[in-house]
Amino acid sequence: MAHKKGQGSVRNGRESNSQRLGVKVFGGQPVRAGGIIIRQRGTQFHPGRNVRRAKDDTLFALADGVVHFDRQGRRVNVVAQELTAATS
Repeated sequence: MAHKKGQGSVRNGRESNSQRLGVKVFGGQPVRAGGIIIRQRGTQFHPGRNVRRAKDDTLFALADGVVHFDRQGRRVNVVAQELTAATS
């Protein structure tokens, strides 16, 4: 009796795309206003000065400046850079 051979099950068919979470701008590095500093799920890192938390818990900068971590590296601040006048 002719019939189809049984189909085996696929073991590797359920991998999802990576979410690309983590720190995007590290301490001491400059960031522009609106720039993403950290992508996270939940609040491993908390927003500090000049930093806001988006709906998906992403932390982003409110002002141009330099990223600074405090509270044992768990709070993120952006220290606004002061423009120094070039005197000649």
